[in-house]
Amino acid sequence: MTGQPDLILPRLLVPVRPARQVLENMAVAVRGADIVAVLPRKAALARWPGARRIALDEHMLLPGLINMHTHSPMTLLRGYADDLDLQVWLNDFIWPAEKAFMGPDFVKTGTELAIAEMLRGGTTCFSEMYFFPEIIAAAAREAGMRAWVGAPVIMFPTAWANGCDECIDKGLSLGERWRDDPLITTALAPHTPYSVDDAALRRVAMASEENGMRIHMHVLETAWETGESQRQHGKATLQRLADLGLLNERLLAVHMTQLADADLPGLAEAGVNVIHCPESNLKLASGMCPVADLMDAGVNVALGTDGAASNNDLDLLAEARTAALLAKGVAADPCVLDAFQALEMMTMNAAAALGQADRIGSVEAGKLADLCAIRLDALSTTPVYDPVSHLIYAASSRQVSHVWVGGRALLADGEFLHMDTTTLIEQAHAWQKRISAGTGVAAGQAR
Repeated sequence: MTGQPDLILPRLLVPVRPARQVLENMAVAVRGADIVAVLPRKAALARWPGARRIALDEHMLLPGLINMHTHSPMTLLRGYADDLDLQVWLNDFIWPAEKAFMGPDFVKTGTELAIAEMLRGGTTCFSEMYFFPEIIAAAAREAGMRAWVGAPVIMFPTAWANGCDECIDKGLSLGERWRDDPLITTALAPHTPYSVDDAALRRVAMASEENGMRIHMHVLETAWETGESQRQHGKATLQRLADLGLLNERLLAVHMTQLADADLPGLAEAGVNVIHCPESNLKLASGMCPVADLMDAGVNVALGTDGAASNNDLDLLAEARTAALLAKGVAADPCVLDAFQALEMMTMNAAAALGQADRIGSVEAGKLADLCAIRLDALSTTPVYDPVSHLIYAASSRQVSHVWVGGRALLADGEFLHMDTTTLIEQAHAWQKRISAGTGVAAGQAR
């Protein structure tokens, strides 16, 4: 593609790569879907004098944020059941509500609501695990958002599929349907080791190897799971997954709160990616992922919000702040997981987990123009000594002003360019009334 690029001219540029740099007086040249140059502003204006200029005089420009674990449709169950044990939460509330109401319309509205919330907070890509993934993929594509859409695999019959084999068949068909799409990539998403049998997990491992698909799975979320693995299979969870061929660089192992020190070298050697969801883990009292120890061992750790039913938001900036503070408290060391490392968890580490470190996760020439801009002129981010520190410890997602995915502007000056959020909120309210009427859970009802 030829012609003048657009020139984005921020007050500060945090490219993430090269690491730990904050650059002033820079320009990011975007042509089509790609970043074609990152260069000093004066040189850019001389090279492309007729280019359209996007002046971001009070802003920090970053790569778009990547949310590595979501259940997007569950935004419609935000606040539905809180302050409960995980198994009670699932068995007595969430799964019955899903059985009663989950279907294509529920998934479509919930996903659109989640996408709007994520975009408004600077997230440009999400890694998804939920039923009716074909609806989720279509909603993300329509919104212009990048997504890794996992087809769930679970032994129990659901409104989407009847058991593991049908789940896997549908997941492989989904992969064929979206194979060449520039925004949508598919994955296989076994729910948990305890809810998927050995035969199905072997089939998932084989399909992943043959097709290069990521495997997105909750692993070692609670202490209960460790005992259940011994009861069902006579071996530890990680040993079982290793025996089935699942411990490799394609595994996105979500939560991992029940790790022993002896587990860490094997995870690093296998190239397993750990997805840390600190706010959900804290809210459900599931345990604490040893993030600092994992990083010290050489394990790639990325960040996810989990679903809004257990978080209760999809705010990745807030998640990064929680991750950084929690890691310091767990390690009793204020130096672990510093602000830049927290930023890496939702940019380059996430891109690496998806096998996309050469395409997204940093602001570099040749990469896709997935970008977000954050205003720095708020009271809470004034004065500015260290912009990355502000990003993690002080900034609010409400300060996100601009978002681009593949060079396409989706948010400008805090306003959506292509989404009708008024209608979307009305639809979400209608779902709330329907779910409340069907379950007897009224707004404000105590749990």
